[in-house]
Amino acid sequence: MIWLAWRQFCLPGAAVFAGLAALAVVLALTGPGLAREYAAGIAECSGQPDGCADFIRQFLSDYDNAFAIVTGLVLILPPLIGLFWGAPLIARELETGTHRLVWNQSITRTRWLAVKLGLVGLATMAAAALGSLSVTWWASTLDLNGDNDAFPRLSSLVFDARGIVPIGYAAFAFALGMAVGMLMRRALPAMAVTLVAFAAIQIAVPSLVRPYLLPPTTATVALSPSILDGISRPVSGDGMEIRAKAPDPGAWLLSSRTVDASGNTVAEIPVSTTSGPCAPSGRPQDSIARCLDELNRLGYRQQLTYHAPSRFWPLQWIEAGVYLALAAALAGFSFWWLRRRLS
Repeated sequence: MIWLAWRQFCLPGAAVFAGLAALAVVLALTGPGLAREYAAGIAECSGQPDGCADFIRQFLSDYDNAFAIVTGLVLILPPLIGLFWGAPLIARELETGTHRLVWNQSITRTRWLAVKLGLVGLATMAAAALGSLSVTWWASTLDLNGDNDAFPRLSSLVFDARGIVPIGYAAFAFALGMAVGMLMRRALPAMAVTLVAFAAIQIAVPSLVRPYLLPPTTATVALSPSILDGISRPVSGDGMEIRAKAPDPGAWLLSSRTVDASGNTVAEIPVSTTSGPCAPSGRPQDSIARCLDELNRLGYRQQLTYHAPSRFWPLQWIEAGVYLALAAALAGFSFWWLRRRLS
């Protein structure tokens, strides 16, 4: 049975692992050069009065496309596995009726499913681990600055393609495809349903689940340039609106609101922008500082809810565990359905 399962899987498995091996070679050849370029640039600019902010900004801009490509490859790997490995795995045999031939060769249906699930499931997790760890290693130089606004590690684009969560995604996508294929008994419809279901879950989790995997940090802070993300004036009338960011560079801001001295939320701060401390005068930086000082004197504060950058790995472990638990539940459902409902 193991030999038969391997013969059925060897071609699609070899194609995926060959592609991942080629990607790993490319990353291994270009990664050291990327690190050397970054180190040389930091060494050159470290003694300059304005520091390395301009170099880091330019460095990240130069590798923006490469960063997006390798990240995208990891992001599409789990749904492709669910689509082409998971959904047809059982559905194709049920559709053609070949499962009955195997069951009549002294192979129980439980063993038949266990061998298929074990072989392809392990290959699924190995493929996701190879892709994710290769890209994580290559992008480590870029991720040195992941605690900033350019490529924050807690953003969905980076978080979903780093660390260990792609392994959980791939295991879940595979188990989802297998379960859907077993229910639908037809490969192509099962592939379509798997893709739609997995995409919907991946869109929903970052906004509806991930923020609450750990208790977020809530803080009421004074208005300062370090948390300021922008100031805008209302279309009509005087006043201003404050847009804030998390106090820690690279943090994941969940919510932000301006409150007055009594703790009431205000959408617009009623302060004159044509005269007084908040009127533009002199250098923009000095003008903003004077205005913020005045707003703080009046008692205005910013209430922020966010996840600090240090939450990256705890969130990775928890979310990966959730997806692996879902994959195990789907696998258990598949065994139950096979024994009780499938004929």
